Amino acid sequence: MDYIKLINSLVSKAKGFGADAAEIYLETGRNLSIQVQDGEIETIEEAYSAGVGFRVIVEGKMGFSHCNELTNDALEDTFKRAVAFAKLTTADPNNVLPDNKDITQVNGLYDAEIIKVSMEKKIKMAIDLEKLAMKDPRITKSSGASYGEGMGEVYIANTNGFLKVYKSTGCSIGVSVVAEKGEQKNTGGESCSRRYFADLKPLGEIAEKASRKAWELLDPVMIPTQKAAVIFDPDVAGSIFGGILAALNGERVLQGASFLKDYLDKPFASPLLTIVDDATRDRGMASAPFDGEGFPTCKQILVEQGVVKAFIYNTIVAKRAGKKSTGNASRGGFTSLPGVGTHNVIVRPGESTPAQIIKATNKGLLLKEVTGYGIDPVTGNFSGGATGFWIENGVIKHPVQGVTIAGNAFDIMKNIDMMGNDLDYNRGMAAPTFRVKEMQIGGK
Repeated sequence: MDYIKLINSLVSKAKGFGADAAEIYLETGRNLSIQVQDGEIETIEEAYSAGVGFRVIVEGKMGFSHCNELTNDALEDTFKRAVAFAKLTTADPNNVLPDNKDITQVNGLYDAEIIKVSMEKKIKMAIDLEKLAMKDPRITKSSGASYGEGMGEVYIANTNGFLKVYKSTGCSIGVSVVAEKGEQKNTGGESCSRRYFADLKPLGEIAEKASRKAWELLDPVMIPTQKAAVIFDPDVAGSIFGGILAALNGERVLQGASFLKDYLDKPFASPLLTIVDDATRDRGMASAPFDGEGFPTCKQILVEQGVVKAFIYNTIVAKRAGKKSTGNASRGGFTSLPGVGTHNVIVRPGESTPAQIIKATNKGLLLKEVTGYGIDPVTGNFSGGATGFWIENGVIKHPVQGVTIAGNAFDIMKNIDMMGNDLDYNRGMAAPTFRVKEMQIGGK
């Protein structure tokens, strides 16, 4: 099907259907999922999909409808429903669509080779990964291994006169295993996601990390309640920085529901902390030439040396705030309206190795797992269950489970006193190991 011809046709019919302005978001995709368990194939699923979302404005009122049937009758009926829904809503002068016709140049979003790799090879990779993880004698059971991939195209057009298209790919492989010792049981998993098939990590590296995560936390020792340093492993960075990013959401700021609402161009964290949102990084898993409503993306500094430098916006939220969109309209697909979200988030690395950070810690917790909701973007409060390793005199002594950590975002961020150099840019939340000088740890 000629999707460009289709989407242009739909835009041209907008006013005839009663819309003053309209946006057409068309998405196509192919997804493959392979699951294996104990060396046997459990499931292979391959699905193709396509759908269209219609966002319309009628006399300042907004409506939305979507469908996954691309016949003329279905599309026109869905378009008309969006118009009918709009008439039922309340008018808002901020209901506008973007008009910026630029597209950001982003390289490495589409790997044409993924589809050429045989199904047999992809199945064998998952089976081999599970076998490698099970080779460790401390591993007793497998929770399974998987391979997945996706290919898709996004088309966005609106009545302001632009039509933009890009296509992308992604693939991932992962495994989960169990280590047991007496009555103890612990699960460890590891995965790798990339835009390009050839960029996936070696299976042995993924397997070794999954196995180690399973057995290294056996025989934990409970520690007393106390205040001590906490070292955050890159695996748990999202538990802290996710709440910071939510507090930088321009919509939350407008609503007064962000603890950072009054901190633009003001310090709130250690000078060691710089956070960048980069939608332009080559082969980045969240990179894109335009955002979820067609506004061109960019690389922007959100926090620089502890100072809030920017809030993030889509078009409507930006208009409410008297600002310009930052290219941060996020979208879950053709079935949803644009929200506000980040792309590739990068916490700039420091100069210390993880080993140096541990060695410099007289007493503290090396955090490997966190449960809970992380930093509350409204209040800045943080608490969660914690698992990791206890450090004394710069040496890891034993595993720790069943403790809690708590604090306030301002105290936590200001107390970052060491920043690691072990940054993996391929993570969705790319942060190095870092140390918070002191936090409350709840134990026995």
